Amino acid sequence: MGAPLEVQDPKVDIAVDEVTDEDRPWVVVVWNDPINLMSYVAYVFRKLFGYSEEKANLLMLDVHEKGRAAVSNGTRTEAERDVNRLHSHGLWATMEHDE
Repeated sequence: MGAPLEVQDPKVDIAVDEVTDEDRPWVVVVWNDPINLMSYVAYVFRKLFGYSEEKANLLMLDVHEKGRAAVSNGTRTEAERDVNRLHSHGLWATMEHDE
């Protein structure tokens, strides 16, 4: 039998990004739809997120004029919760990683 093979642990210097995908915040996006009234969309933003009437109206205008608005951000769990709450109020919403 031959001599045991010696294996050394390689010391690889890899530059690791300090922020991993799991650490990056998630953004909840509400999309424009042909169904909901603008006043209802603003109402939902006030009710679910506690936004002032002014902020809710600005976000609603983004949805209406730009086709989308980022309405909240946070952990994946928080974003999933917000998307589900928005869906339960009839709004089209998705979540994506914050850039």
